[in-house]
Amino acid sequence: MTTINGNMRNIAIIAHVDHGKTTLVDKLLQQSGTFAAHQSIAERVMDSMDLERERGITIAAKNASMMYKDVRINIVDTPGHADFGGEVERTLMMVDGAILLVDAAEGPLPQTRFVLQKALQRNLRMILVINKVDRSDARVDEVSEMVQDLFLELSSEDHHLDFPILYASGRNGWASKSKDIKTDNLQDLFDTVLEHVPPPRVQLEGGAQFLINNLSYNNFLGRLAIGRIERGTLTANQNIVLINKEGKQQQAKIIKVRAYRGLEQTDVESVSAGDIAILATGLNDLAIGDTIADATNPEALPRIEVDPPTVGVEVSVNTSPMAGREGTYLTSSKLGEFLLKEAMNNVALKIENTDSPEVFILKARGELQVAIVMENLRRAGGECMVARPKVITKKEKGETLEPVERVVLDVPDASVGSVTEKLSIRKGRLENMQAFNNGRTRIEFSIPTRGLLGYRSTFLTDTKGEGLMSSYFEGWETNRGSFLSRVNGALVADRSGKTTEYALSGLEERGRLFVGAGEEVYEGMIVGEHNRDSNLDVNAVREKKLTNMRASGSDDSTKLSPVTRMSLETALDWVEDDDWIEITPKNIRIRKRTLASNQRSVSRREKGE
Repeated sequence: MTTINGNMRNIAIIAHVDHGKTTLVDKLLQQSGTFAAHQSIAERVMDSMDLERERGITIAAKNASMMYKDVRINIVDTPGHADFGGEVERTLMMVDGAILLVDAAEGPLPQTRFVLQKALQRNLRMILVINKVDRSDARVDEVSEMVQDLFLELSSEDHHLDFPILYASGRNGWASKSKDIKTDNLQDLFDTVLEHVPPPRVQLEGGAQFLINNLSYNNFLGRLAIGRIERGTLTANQNIVLINKEGKQQQAKIIKVRAYRGLEQTDVESVSAGDIAILATGLNDLAIGDTIADATNPEALPRIEVDPPTVGVEVSVNTSPMAGREGTYLTSSKLGEFLLKEAMNNVALKIENTDSPEVFILKARGELQVAIVMENLRRAGGECMVARPKVITKKEKGETLEPVERVVLDVPDASVGSVTEKLSIRKGRLENMQAFNNGRTRIEFSIPTRGLLGYRSTFLTDTKGEGLMSSYFEGWETNRGSFLSRVNGALVADRSGKTTEYALSGLEERGRLFVGAGEEVYEGMIVGEHNRDSNLDVNAVREKKLTNMRASGSDDSTKLSPVTRMSLETALDWVEDDDWIEITPKNIRIRKRTLASNQRSVSRREKGE
């Protein structure tokens, strides 16, 4: 029998990156009375990971719960960056409605289109919130029309166009049903959620079914399964069956049943269909997409399906001369275990073996997602090497097709020329250009995905850090031609030792240095960027010859320019196919695959793959 659980709502907050999702959730939790009046709450309380707080972005979807007018609202905060789109896709399977947040100044951007398209495919009831209406450059009417046009373009059913519009300032904690009325709270948004988002339609009869949508870990309970109960009721000590991807069944017993109460996981006796719960089963081989079902009538639910990865990178055991000095040297088996664990917790990641037992292929949605996985490995104390990301192509009717993206750039007017020139070199085609009154221009390009690999750091330099860039997958095309991923070559150390000021001062005129004086280098390690288009082998450890003669000014100290330190994302942007990035807990180094200088060429060829 199908029934409606009227005392519950399940919603997600979706948006482009930095449009204010997590800040709005903070205010919703505070105004619903989830926190006591005397509690001190950190800003962006849902961003609980260290990396999320450091980078100011949401990486993994988070669950919370609040009460409003005796109705429990389960809310999920989702990532806004395109690389973490898999988090959004799996999250939308737990909810019945979604709040689409759009910045009143920036308007709908590529990830806005992506998350809205996925929500409409799931037939979720939508609430549009134009956020940051108090910005001095807000374009409320224009942005509202643009989003409605986007709904019209993406909708496949008439009811998709039936959505309320609210105007809000998430930072100041208010929302209004009228753009001309400023309120002092979020009551209009709470009421709209109760009125517009339907309560979950559930089956209370029949064997229980629970789809694992996320995984967590507890030191006392082990691995925890997080998801929505689709049918029946689950209680502590109940016998259940885990059904995996291959349909294999594994019997177990529920040790603990937990539900979200605010941000905390609270022990409860049972949870019923429609609710979002956390189950401890004692099983360690849980995977996202598996079904937990009642042991008397085990039936599997449809598995979570997400868009496939777009880039692949080689990840290798660290074979550099300094391997094991600064962290835990990971053997191939340990490295493989770590990568498989990451893939189990993220349905958008795929791991493949290669002909070499020391090298794995990590497939992801983008460079940032790869960087986050590698950063997690660093912080766990491990070492490894990563190659340049490559796009994943496909064959169709005997032709090799490559992915093409629509990239949207919001740049200062003074940077338009350099940005369009660089993207044209990378085989991009200008599709649209729109000037705004605030001295900025929005540019749209159609460009091969490989043309965007390694471009982000160049873009930030060309726009002096003031540019905004985002993209979405547009389709497949035949190869548009080859180009160099970067213009400049590399300065490569030709011997091992510690760098000296004397040697580095002579190299400064050759290019931009990545190392300072007194640092240990080895043959084949890249110490800088050449100011020409070829690679150059250099002696970075040369010492000044001492004599018994003194000359005026000869003993003056050498003044070196500040060194450019490579972050992991910058290194992934910068490297080429014949390079490795050596990652340790203390350092990020770049090296050639072939270390010996007499076994590699200094010339560079164009790479079209």
